[in-house]
Amino acid sequence: MRRSSLYNGGSMSIGAVSALTGVEVHTLRYWEKEFSEFLRPIRTDGKQRRYTSEDVTLILEIKRLLKQEMYSIAGARRVLTQSYRDAASTSAAA
Repeated sequence: MRRSSLYNGGSMSIGAVSALTGVEVHTLRYWEKEFSEFLRPIRTDGKQRRYTSEDVTLILEIKRLLKQEMYSIAGARRVLTQSYRDAASTSAAA
């Protein structure tokens, strides 16, 4: 089976992520700025973004918060911040 040129060693290009998530490329770039404390794709030497499966999961969560739950950018950021805090306190208690 031939791998897509959009997928490379566990990471995906912005185009592949856009196709997979249904989020436009320009929106992914914007979300990278707005959610910079959470969404930080790897950059290649040529400055291309490479997204991990964790990044894709986060993008789908951001999309859900904004489009289905109707949160503002600031509201979605607060939800994600609280979610990360909860996860950190749960792992610290374990």
